Amino acid sequence: MKTKAILTSAIIAALVAATGCTKSSTGRNQITLFSSDELNQMGVTSFEELKQKEKISTDAKTNQFVQCVASAVTQNVPKSVHSGDWEVVVFDSKQANAFALPGGKIGVYTGILSVTENQDQLAAIIGHEVAHVIEQHSNERLSSNQLTQIGAAAGSAILAAQGVENKETWMMAGLAIAKYGFLMPYSRMHESEADIVGQDLMAKSGFQPQAAIDLWHNMAKQSNGAPPEFLSTHPSNQTRINDLTQHLKQSNKLLKSGSTPRCKKPSYL
Repeated sequence: MKTKAILTSAIIAALVAATGCTKSSTGRNQITLFSSDELNQMGVTSFEELKQKEKISTDAKTNQFVQCVASAVTQNVPKSVHSGDWEVVVFDSKQANAFALPGGKIGVYTGILSVTENQDQLAAIIGHEVAHVIEQHSNERLSSNQLTQIGAAAGSAILAAQGVENKETWMMAGLAIAKYGFLMPYSRMHESEADIVGQDLMAKSGFQPQAAIDLWHNMAKQSNGAPPEFLSTHPSNQTRINDLTQHLKQSNKLLKSGSTPRCKKPSYL
């Protein structure tokens, strides 16, 4: 037990070493070891690589719809996050997915448009993904992964110095503790934070924040066989619905009357 405690402490110490470097907009302490320039370059590079690999939609009405919603949302993103235009690309794929990257990049897969019933639900998706960028979640994930590696190296050195047998077994146990005790809940925390920040962002952009709740009801219908929440990097659909419902009153206060975008979803989507 003493050996396990030493190893676990080494990994935990590395994970929390940089806590408090920055704060999210919700007031949460963050681990951010990378500069904005580094993250922006990573985002741009990853986006360019993806555009070479994935099929890009050329459907004019689909692109117009997605661009309309994305433009309305990104107009309300702080300039400190990205000061230029956002590049929005629609990928022709059945994946029900979307993403946003540092450097002002947004990708929307056509598969997600069969889940989103209207402009407001698509705004919930895009708002959520852009919220990840606003809150520097990619920086935190990269930083926590780096610290985990440092912690694992430190733990390995401690075990070697003590002449502990079955070092690999202890290392695997320590990394499992880090994964299920820190990294996976950490990712769930990111998702929950992006849900709330994204709901506020879509409201500021003129979209109905109730649609974020409706969206996750739609998602719940398609998520048969999802793993238990404690073994998932994402909160359960019901957790997200509960959190968004609880926050709805606050988001509604941010909704500006008379400023609703008019983005028409093609009837064939």
